[in-house]
Amino acid sequence: MRSLFHKTIALFLLGSVVVSCQDKDDPNYQYMPDMYESVGYETYGEYEVFENGQEAKLPVEESVPRGWLPYEYQDNTQSAAEAKENLKNPLLYTDDNLAEGKQLYTIYCAVCHGDKGDGKGILVEREKILGVPSYDDAGRAITEGSVYHVMYYGLNNMGSYASQTSIEERWQITHYVMSLKDQLEGNPERETVDAGSQTNQERLLPSRADVNLYDDADDVEDSEDTNTDNQTEIN
Repeated sequence: MRSLFHKTIALFLLGSVVVSCQDKDDPNYQYMPDMYESVGYETYGEYEVFENGQEAKLPVEESVPRGWLPYEYQDNTQSAAEAKENLKNPLLYTDDNLAEGKQLYTIYCAVCHGDKGDGKGILVEREKILGVPSYDDAGRAITEGSVYHVMYYGLNNMGSYASQTSIEERWQITHYVMSLKDQLEGNPERETVDAGSQTNQERLLPSRADVNLYDDADDVEDSEDTNTDNQTEIN
């Protein structure tokens, strides 16, 4: 009995010594570490385990990135005119959307178009860029659709902002641009609305052009009528 007691005391002391010597800044012992330390492959490296020996692969054909929606208007004069006439802002004109639009406008647009939208940004004042029109230019007669289309594709010296901004952000900027246009033209300030329970994402549904993306799905026949009714047509 005494021998068992002594052995217990010895094991306890040994365990205390092992624990006390452990350094929390260093990793502990690993048994079968294969599941812990995965092989790191270089993005464009050549490895036999991959098809054609290349680690980087193209996306699956006809796949759509998460959070991205196809834009049905093309980068040409005809589509630009159609977008100007038909494309409407799907976001509610709320205080939050207007405030976000102002912040984004200050980041991306004011440097050329000016804080007031009069085409007198700091780069124009320094004559780095010339010919930036005011938003109340009668020759341009901008609309929500034309503002969004130009942000998506760019125009003249202005490049595309499709990669820097999301769909929601571009529509928020559009709200603010149109508010600046009203101020320049002396129009009454547009009243904002209460967002209520409807979120921007609920309004930013794919256009009808996206319905065909899922033609190969097994349940396309069952959901075709539902999708058609629920799709918000951004044109």
